[in-house]
Amino acid sequence: MKFENLRVVVTGASRYFGRALAVGFAHLGAEVYVSARTVEAAERTRTEVVGSARDRIHAFGCDLSRPAEIREFAARVGERTDRIDLLVNNGARWLDGMDLESASDAEIVETIESTAGGTVLMVKHFLPLLRGSLRPDIVNMVAVRDAEGASASAAHEAFWAAKSAQAGFADILSRRLRPSGVRVFSLFPPDFSTSDPRFAEWDGANRDGTAPDEKLTTQALFECIVYAVEQPRDCFIRSFHFEPR
Repeated sequence: MKFENLRVVVTGASRYFGRALAVGFAHLGAEVYVSARTVEAAERTRTEVVGSARDRIHAFGCDLSRPAEIREFAARVGERTDRIDLLVNNGARWLDGMDLESASDAEIVETIESTAGGTVLMVKHFLPLLRGSLRPDIVNMVAVRDAEGASASAAHEAFWAAKSAQAGFADILSRRLRPSGVRVFSLFPPDFSTSDPRFAEWDGANRDGTAPDEKLTTQALFECIVYAVEQPRDCFIRSFHFEPR
């Protein structure tokens, strides 16, 4: 298997893209350490995997808005492995609302802390394990929609504030970690399908680009990450920007 020796951490892995990443990398042979807000949610991702790949997924609870839980997550992963080759910052708190006043102060703070603060702290506490790798990479799932469509999105302003902070952090991090060999790249996709690798829709997704309302597929995003981490170490890809249909 092509990623038999790869060690991967994925946040927000209980559903949608995070779960697809966990399942996809496990089926390619990687050891995958997944987190969700509760260990029960993360465990569901593991138990739903078919075959031997299930044994390569390890579930943890980690609320990204709580620094103590991030520190504990990193410490517990460190007890199982001496290195991490790929950290995927996928977890984010979604907040609905077209009106700034529609969300409570607590919801706004939690949204920003879990998405922006959570990404910063995940990198901080997993850097020692990443530096133990010969091929360390960090992936940030920054946007779920193109920037021009942000004003029309149902997401609250606090969500976009958090995503902007995450993008700025990823940019400076890429510049500062590059000399040490840690590559950082980010994904900026528009709205995309949420096909699940456990079901037939994953293999049966239409990817020929002919349908006018066809969305970018989860498979395409996963394959971009696989492509990036397979590149020679002198190849630094800062970001993938996708055009909406």
